Amino acid sequence: MNDRSNDAVPRKKPSRPKPPKPQKKQVPSTTISNAKPAKHQHTDSSPRKHVPVGEGVRLQKVLAQAGVASRRAAEELIADGRVEVDGRIVTEQGIRIDPNIAVVRVDGTRVVVKEELVHLAMNKPRGWQCTMSDDLGRPCVGDIVSERVQAGQRLFHVGRLDADTEGLLLFTNDGDLAHRLMHPSFEVSKTYLATLSGTIPRTLGKQLREGVTLDDGPVKVDGFQLLDISDGKSLVKVTLHEGRKHIVRRLFDKVGFPVGRLVRTDVGNIVLGDQRPGTLRVLGRGEIGKLYESVGL
Repeated sequence: MNDRSNDAVPRKKPSRPKPPKPQKKQVPSTTISNAKPAKHQHTDSSPRKHVPVGEGVRLQKVLAQAGVASRRAAEELIADGRVEVDGRIVTEQGIRIDPNIAVVRVDGTRVVVKEELVHLAMNKPRGWQCTMSDDLGRPCVGDIVSERVQAGQRLFHVGRLDADTEGLLLFTNDGDLAHRLMHPSFEVSKTYLATLSGTIPRTLGKQLREGVTLDDGPVKVDGFQLLDISDGKSLVKVTLHEGRKHIVRRLFDKVGFPVGRLVRTDVGNIVLGDQRPGTLRVLGRGEIGKLYESVGL
């Protein structure tokens, strides 16, 4: 009799499950934007401060009102990353800002969005006093802007021109801008056309660029050009960033060529052009933006 218990088939050990293959980490792909960026970018990760709901003005509307572009075109500028608000690139459509405090730039150029700010250029006539009023009844620049002052505009004339000097004189009601334009540390250039008595030597330009010492200290010009010589007089173009009183007249007196007629033609990027004496013109958006940019505002 056979014993079948010895013929039992041994059981196989259960196989262990294979460990899963390690998965490769998914690295997010880098998105490269070809949009034209604004010139001053800041990577600030802090959340943007929005004005309270329902307040402020939509950014594209602010740009349109400032004359930058139509609302549709302003939206494209925002989408392309060309608009900054308070130093940060904005690509979100429809954000609201407070135009009275926000600093807005397009392609790095400041856009003045405060509706109450005024920026004017005057061609000051010769013989007019550079004051807002004159106790002796003499004509003054205040007479030309009197209607605006009476309407409530508090205007500053940026710097001064003596009575016998004519030409470009800026006005604004932005005190910070006026202060910086006049302060020597910002080195805002001024250009003049001066008619000198006498025929100047060719070496005069080099002498003026190297510097001349006056009673109140040294002065040197940034640019000098002889334009014409006729009838014993020399017409020159001179550029400097000094703002001291009567500086151009005193400079040429020192080198022996007194100034007859003196006309200021440029202040920074603002040009007098063919503007008639005694008239005002409102500065353009581009002119205003570059003016602010030149003094770090």
